[in-house]
Formats: sequence, structure tokens, C-alpha cells
Amino acid sequence: MSSKYKFYNPDGIYFVSFAVVGWIDVFIRNNYKDLLIDSLKHCQKKKGLVIHAYVIMTNHVHMIISRNGNDLLEEIMRDIKKFTSFKLIGAIMDNQQESRKEWMLELFERKGKSNSNNSKYQFWQQDNHPIELSNNFMMDQKLRYVHENPVESGFVGEASEWIYSSASDYEGRKGLLEVKLIE
Repeated sequence: MSSKYKFYNPDGIYFVSFAVVGWIDVFIRNNYKDLLIDSLKHCQKKKGLVIHAYVIMTNHVHMIISRNGNDLLEEIMRDIKKFTSFKLIGAIMDNQQESRKEWMLELFERKGKSNSNNSKYQFWQQDNHPIELSNNFMMDQKLRYVHENPVESGFVGEASEWIYSSASDYEGRKGLLEVKLIE
């Protein structure tokens, strides 16, 4: 495993990305995105997660984060992924309207069995690829990247139109999560 991608500075601001195994488009359904939003809110309240920017795409998430408290970012990320994995797989199982249920669960189970870190299913890919944003150029670059992701993917014409993003916060309109703006 590469040592390049780690949370070395506990007080740093980091760009992180994490994706669903097999790049499955789970987050085309708002109820699944809402479960992730609820988990992020919980980590903000209880674990000291500070979100500077975020976007939830159909199969992956980008965030710029830091912490305010004793929990380390790697612990917070581990908890987010562990909790949401359990909740999202349960939501997929319980969703009578989910036409993709069988093949998604089969893939999650196959990935889970091939990884000794899992008991049955694996929802998220293992890595987060944290990159410390140590200067204004890097922060501006990643902030643009996060917010322009839905535009580049052709989902919206303007970044602030994507509801599951902090782009509207940067235009002065409150979004779904508390966001500490990067000045």
C-alpha cells in the first residue's frame, strides 16, 4: 500500500475522494444520497468533521475536510464509510422499487468475500486518497474541481444547480450541510 495517501497532518485541510465498488451508480436515487448526508451531519455534530466543500456524484464523493476536535480524520472517514455502507446496503435490500437490487447486492457480496476486512459485503472502495491542501493554489484548484464535477458530467449547466453539493453555499445560499467556506 502506498504511503503517499495518508492523513499526515492532523490539523490539515484535505481533499478526499471515495467511490462505490465497481463504480456502481447507487446515488442516482435521492434516498441513498440522503442517508449519506445524514451520516455526514452526524459526524459534523458528534465527531468534529468540518466540511469545506463536497459533492455527491452518482458513484463517488469528493470533499474538502478538516477537523475540529479529538477525532482524527482517518477515524472519521472510517466511521463514515462503515456506517453508510451498512445503512446503504440495508436501504437497497429494503427498497421494493430498486430494480438493480440483485446485481448490486451480488457485486457487494463478491467484493466483500474477496476482502478479509469485511464480514459479508463491501460497499465502498477501500481508499480515500487524502491530499493535504497546503496552499491557496491547491485549495482553489480542488474547490473548483469539486464543484464543477456535476457540470463536467453534464448533469447541470451551473455548479450551484446540483443540490448535493456545497456550490450553492459559495454563492451565499444555504445547502444541505453546514459548510465552512474557504476564504
